[in-house]
Amino acid sequence: MDEILARKLQQVGEHFKIPGPFFNFEEISTGNVNHTYKADYIRDDGTGMARIKSYLVQRVNTYAFRDPIALMDNIDKVTEYIHAQRPNQTCLHYHHTTDRKTYVFDGDEFWRVCNYVPSVTYDTSDNLKIVHNAAEAFGDFQMILAGFDARELSYTIPDFHNTRKRYATLIKDAAEDPLDRVKNVREELDWLLSMQEKACLLTDMQDKGELPIRVTHNDTKINNVLFSPETDEALVVIDLDTVMPGLVGHDFGDAVRFAANFTEEDSENLSRTGLDLNIFWAFADGFLKKTAPVLEKNEVETLAHSAFVLACELATRFLDDYIQGDKYFKVKKDNHNVIRTRCQIALAKDMLSKLDAMDAIVRRCAEKYK
Repeated sequence: MDEILARKLQQVGEHFKIPGPFFNFEEISTGNVNHTYKADYIRDDGTGMARIKSYLVQRVNTYAFRDPIALMDNIDKVTEYIHAQRPNQTCLHYHHTTDRKTYVFDGDEFWRVCNYVPSVTYDTSDNLKIVHNAAEAFGDFQMILAGFDARELSYTIPDFHNTRKRYATLIKDAAEDPLDRVKNVREELDWLLSMQEKACLLTDMQDKGELPIRVTHNDTKINNVLFSPETDEALVVIDLDTVMPGLVGHDFGDAVRFAANFTEEDSENLSRTGLDLNIFWAFADGFLKKTAPVLEKNEVETLAHSAFVLACELATRFLDDYIQGDKYFKVKKDNHNVIRTRCQIALAKDMLSKLDAMDAIVRRCAEKYK
């Protein structure tokens, strides 16, 4: 055991009033931003026998999240609201210090503690049951929070899904071309620019007040759902660092973009890259099973298109990062961001060819559950 780290975790636990002797810890390697540990404490089970009680202790990456206090304020409001609505359901609970803060910050390291839920996760899955259950979990997250006023939350990442601004940034950086890289990606840049109006549909409708602002998760990958090891039923949605006001299409579209692609998002096999309609149907059915009763007409009518929007938006981000010198996304090989861009473009092109079928699936599921 790393004695220095163990002592630090123990000190954090003391701030959060965790009872019982600190026993052990292990690092949880999933996740690319924060450092996460399962910390074990010894408890008396009430009969004089000892048992282990575990907690999740995280050191938040304050470079990635520049306003961690606002981030934790968002999380605290949302998790407390969910618990009040579903007191008997498995929920995330962030512990408070003696002065009612959900964090410990010493000017250098920012720590938080939440309950540990025994579970399994899946990075991706072609198991339709798992996809459907994940979709229900994300849909239920939306449904529970339908009565929560999103205006109470901070924009911890301003303009995160403002596709117009994403495009404006790409156009500006391509014109400046600081590293003389645009010549290598002219075809990709031209295609994305040709799709600008289609890709900015959600942002434009939001600006016109045609889509309601809701509480959105903004990182709806399947691995952000905890599942029962015995039944594969979804237990709880996790990783709430990007919870902000947004559009329902942002959550739906990004989940589809990630889960329903035949390939990984940095695949070079573009001939295979595309949308798996079976996965799409499973996700749409699970998501709308929970959300159809509260969604407005415009939201339902733009859900299928939102997947195309999110693929294009991410492609602009990958391409802009390449033009700027690969500063934001971690790259593991030459032209990694170009490869990612091309994969998202191939996916977006396939989505365009299947958009009518996708829309028909969404409408059928919405009608089924409304």
